Amino acid sequence: MNKNTTGHIAALITIVIWGTTFISTKILLVDFTPIEILFFRFLLGLLVLIIVYPKRLKLKDRKQELTFAAAGLCGICLYYLLENIALTYTMASNVGVIISIAPFFTAVLSHIFMKTEEKLKAQFFVGFFVAMVGICLISFNGSKLELNPIGDILAIVAALVWSVYSLLTRKISRYGYNTIQSTRRIFTYGIVFMLPFLFVFDFNLDIQKVMKPAYALNLIYLGIGASALCFVTWNYAVKMLGAVKTSVYIYMVPVITVATSVIVLKEKITWVSAIGTILTLIGLFLSESRLRIKKRGKENECRE
Repeated sequence: MNKNTTGHIAALITIVIWGTTFISTKILLVDFTPIEILFFRFLLGLLVLIIVYPKRLKLKDRKQELTFAAAGLCGICLYYLLENIALTYTMASNVGVIISIAPFFTAVLSHIFMKTEEKLKAQFFVGFFVAMVGICLISFNGSKLELNPIGDILAIVAALVWSVYSLLTRKISRYGYNTIQSTRRIFTYGIVFMLPFLFVFDFNLDIQKVMKPAYALNLIYLGIGASALCFVTWNYAVKMLGAVKTSVYIYMVPVITVATSVIVLKEKITWVSAIGTILTLIGLFLSESRLRIKKRGKENECRE
């Protein structure tokens, strides 16, 4: 029970921080390109993790190394690149909704490839549907739905890539390594895979720009908070709860974004957003409660 509770707390902390990163990203996008923000935040995150836990990770075999490499490619490099490129082709509201499909992909892939994960029944999918309705209300909020095939498809691929990352981190968690060491290894591979894209996209290493107080503070928040801390807490949550239960917390990102907009940017919350927020939280509860019931049922069977 204690480990289960700490897993939920870790997932919640992660989502609360990730849901507020849009403010820092919005500020940085004035003078930084998406690839520059991505590279600097994860490089800073990696340096912090090295300082916090400098002990070297020694892997047992080459297959584990390939799993870490795949996790770095999917969760650090491809996911964020696909999401950023998608934003250049389609509306942010479209991307926000589509990315929220990731828990569904995680559940399907987990059912296919990881038989030991929780088995899902009707209530999980009912929760998914309710949450998606809520997320749509929050994201579109009365605006027109405009489909942009290229951007929307890229966003779908990004959601699929994140679900693959979730399963890979679940597999890595079973190796028994320290969570910070594992996250550091994933970051290293993510940055390595990111290097070729620096030449493809408009990357410019301008130290003076980075040293400006407003930009430096936001990069620190993204690097230390949203990257170093959050990926450790997310990977820890996956280790404690499993890939499916942790991924369900992604539903809360739009809710946190709305709350942050009201508190920090002084934006007014509409009835549409309020209803969407309530539906999203109900969907989260339904999806999570089904998994708990299933787990308790198994425990009772074992006792009998």
